[in-house]
Amino acid sequence: MADGATGPGAAASAPASAVMLQRYQRALLGVFGVPQLVLDHGDGAWAWDVDGRRYLDLLGGIAVNALGHNHPALVTAIAEQAARMVHISNFYTSAAQVGLAEKILAVAGAPEGSAVFFANSGTEAVEAAVKLARRTGRTGIVAAEGAFHGRTTGALALTHKAAYREPFAPLIPGVTHVPYDDVDALRAAVTEDTSAVVLEPIQGEAGVVVPDPAYLVAAREITAAAGALLVVDEIQTGVGRTGTWFAFQQAGIVPDAMTVAKGLGGGVPIGALVTFGPQTSHLLTAGQHGSTFGGNPLAAAAGLAVLDTIERDGLLDHVTEVGNHLAARVVGVGHDAVDGVRGAGLLRAVALTGPYAPSLAVLAREAGFLVNPVAPDALRLAPPLVLTTEQVDLFVDALPGLLDAAIDLSTRSKEQI
Repeated sequence: MADGATGPGAAASAPASAVMLQRYQRALLGVFGVPQLVLDHGDGAWAWDVDGRRYLDLLGGIAVNALGHNHPALVTAIAEQAARMVHISNFYTSAAQVGLAEKILAVAGAPEGSAVFFANSGTEAVEAAVKLARRTGRTGIVAAEGAFHGRTTGALALTHKAAYREPFAPLIPGVTHVPYDDVDALRAAVTEDTSAVVLEPIQGEAGVVVPDPAYLVAAREITAAAGALLVVDEIQTGVGRTGTWFAFQQAGIVPDAMTVAKGLGGGVPIGALVTFGPQTSHLLTAGQHGSTFGGNPLAAAAGLAVLDTIERDGLLDHVTEVGNHLAARVVGVGHDAVDGVRGAGLLRAVALTGPYAPSLAVLAREAGFLVNPVAPDALRLAPPLVLTTEQVDLFVDALPGLLDAAIDLSTRSKEQI
């Protein structure tokens, strides 16, 4: 897995990395701690650090690098747009912005009268959704336990994790969290004061938690009956990640609104709120929301390149095929520490029988694989959509040995306590 003189198991902090990480600690606010690596460049599903070590990127910038690294279609679109103009402000529009909005509405199957608001990130898209909900004249919002919707103060109120929320309390009022995938709890929480129910079709940060297929259908019925909006957060699941353009499409429903980001720009920051139908699109009117950078020509051109490439190269079917191959191969390993594989397409979690994920992630990185311990007993994989079955096999073939080593580390740690 490694290039040059540094092989598997070589120290991750060779001189160039060590120097850069020292500079990082002196210059950057420490909200992320010390980074694991100093990455330099990439190609497809591969990434290299500044010391020349190569890694199979199975995290994809946390489901962002939809086309992998250095994809020619994305590079060309960005370069050509940068040579024309990068930014124009929201006083004007561009062909790229209009074209991307039209493309999003088309692949989302949005009805006539639907519309797009462009932001710069997922959390900004959620902030726009909160304002959209408030325009109903109601103030209550229902979200799910385990939910992650962002870290700005509005989005943070919808996010469930106490460690993220408590340092910044009080947050906006009126938010109720209910158990995920519990129809009865959702039905009981939605009242005449509920403006919106905001749900992830698959909870990514909670450990790639997949609800019953009927859950979103029930959520659509409950919100429609109460006159509340159903907002699906597709920031992590959208743009082909689960094998369809958006995960809600697998439930056969039409939401009132959708947030999208991450994979949309293939690595260029962009987010969007999509409103479905004129009754929702008309809630936000001129002057009620805005963004200086949102929908800028560069990000819009990148988004168009991503969507066009997914369509042209048949990546939706590819994602389904490779994702199913990954799940089958991991389960087929038959290791006692593997408790199954959750998720859809190329958003997956290897469920473990013990709290081995943190050690496993470190060992995997040392062996040349980038993964994420999204929970103590779950390893998240959200690789580029261009990942191949051959690359999957490289990881799965190494997995039994990595699991053995992780269990051994865990055992020795317990013995030292």
